[in-house]
Amino acid sequence: MIATPKPDHDGKTELMAIDQSKSGIKGLVDAGLAKLPRVFVHDHLNLNIKSGPAPDNVNIPVIDFAGVNTDSTRRAMIIDEVRNACMKWGFFQVVNHGIPVITLEEMINGIRRFHEQEPEAKEKLYSRDESKKVTFNTKIDMSQAMAAYWRDTLTCVMAPNPPATQELPETCRDIILDYTNNVMNLGTTLFELISEALELNPNHLKDIGCTEGLYVMGHYSPACPEPELTMGTGIHTVSGFLTVPLQDQIGGLQVLHDNRWIDVTPIPGALIINLGDMLQLISNDKFISVYHRVVARNIGPRISIASFFRTYIEP
Repeated sequence: MIATPKPDHDGKTELMAIDQSKSGIKGLVDAGLAKLPRVFVHDHLNLNIKSGPAPDNVNIPVIDFAGVNTDSTRRAMIIDEVRNACMKWGFFQVVNHGIPVITLEEMINGIRRFHEQEPEAKEKLYSRDESKKVTFNTKIDMSQAMAAYWRDTLTCVMAPNPPATQELPETCRDIILDYTNNVMNLGTTLFELISEALELNPNHLKDIGCTEGLYVMGHYSPACPEPELTMGTGIHTVSGFLTVPLQDQIGGLQVLHDNRWIDVTPIPGALIINLGDMLQLISNDKFISVYHRVVARNIGPRISIASFFRTYIEP
């Protein structure tokens, strides 16, 4: 059983205790954690920015992809919707995207199975070695005085050079392979639509390598005893081309829009599309990469999967 770090420990000592346990945040919670260790407390959270549901008539776009590859008229309409969402929000949700709902549900269940295994089954993957293609750890923000975020993460580098099948955790191996194959196919469609929205050849973004690298992160955030003091994910933009997040129905993802944090309300069967810094650069700032975050909750576990299309750098 993991020992909860003492309050008078400095952040580095607390992080070392978490890493040495190889049990992550779930290990702390299972040990009876009732008060956040200091390393999880983010003092910079006192921001004068409103947060919550979107005001009337201000909604993150939801785009229906039905007919995108079979109906030219409908495709043109979808391209217009994608263009507007990329210009004004940098975020949108998609429905009828071609990935079966049962696949989405099983991916969420698979990530949950992994994180809820006995600690001994996960500890062999616990690592901060970025040269490894499959790792498990608790997220640390190196820029915030070694602050930790309230989530454990399974990371898999799935393209262009995926890990050997046996390297993937047995509890979710098959669904990771199935889900990422579906996400790669969806990525091809997304980059075609974004290319056309920029009035480029449909294959332009694919031809310059936007679809080549895929990193998949399966996040697990247990119910937090003091959610107002910490974050599931800090304020950031995505450095790559785009991200495809899948979230469960607990929610917590927020987007900064017009100086207000807007909840990304979970929609059953939907996927979220989040433009990254590289697409803003490629589009010459026509499309935007925006700040977003995940707030901690006193309910859970919250499970989400983020699939990052980004440049692959060989370790």
